[in-house]
Amino acid sequence: MRLVRFRRGRRVGQGLVDGGRIVVAGGWSDLPFEEAPFVLPGWDRAALEGALERAEEDFAFEDVTLLAPVASTARVICLGVNYRDHAQEVNQEAGDCPPLFAKYPDTLVGHEQAIIRPRVSDTFDFEGEIAIVIGRPGRHIPRESAMDHVLGYSCLMDGSIREYQSHSPTAGKNFHRSSAMGPWIVTADEVADASAIELVTRLNGEIVQSATSRDMIFDIPTAIAYISRWTPLRSGDVISMGTPAGVGWARKPPLWMKPGDTIEVALAGIGTLRNTVVDEQKEGEG
Repeated sequence: MRLVRFRRGRRVGQGLVDGGRIVVAGGWSDLPFEEAPFVLPGWDRAALEGALERAEEDFAFEDVTLLAPVASTARVICLGVNYRDHAQEVNQEAGDCPPLFAKYPDTLVGHEQAIIRPRVSDTFDFEGEIAIVIGRPGRHIPRESAMDHVLGYSCLMDGSIREYQSHSPTAGKNFHRSSAMGPWIVTADEVADASAIELVTRLNGEIVQSATSRDMIFDIPTAIAYISRWTPLRSGDVISMGTPAGVGWARKPPLWMKPGDTIEVALAGIGTLRNTVVDEQKEGEG
């Protein structure tokens, strides 16, 4: 089952993918898309299936704009250096606990939407990642039962402004509309082995990153258990599991994203997130 969040005209909807169409579930919102709710991650399987059966309204994909499947109230918690090959390329040793940083939901755009290279820097880097979406809330979750709290998976492109990240990780990881998530959330029952998800990142059609979740230093259950020690995890919260080797700033010469580029993050069995890069407009432009 695939869960989506979308905009049609001035309204924001949420729903489920049924074949090549989107079935509306969870109602509509007239709030701006940054503020509109996304309640489906809190629904159980029976409620989601019932929404499909009762479907009264549906749309073709070309009739809507997909938004990042995350609510403005959700936490997006990201692991830092969490792939062995990436740790090697940046000369960083693994510690005993996952290194973490937070992203604001308004940094994330949806599938086929433009990501923005800020006008204050051209060090705009790509990081393809596996995003975990929490369904069942919890605190102090044991590692052994952590996967019971996973609703599903999504693709995430963590756009990083390296110049700013060097002096402020919060700033470097949170430029407005610099990252992306989507196209949807695929429920956990459709992913045969979460420990072997294949990830490929392509820049303008060329593979720049390739790995599987087996290459992670801290696996998904470990991340959930660790994070839930210090904060309650809620339905709809996102944990992004870090990026493998191949990032732009570690290359010689560095490879930065620029306007006109297309960046894709593909997860086998889950989907492909695709975005183009544009420059931030100055006031009075456009």
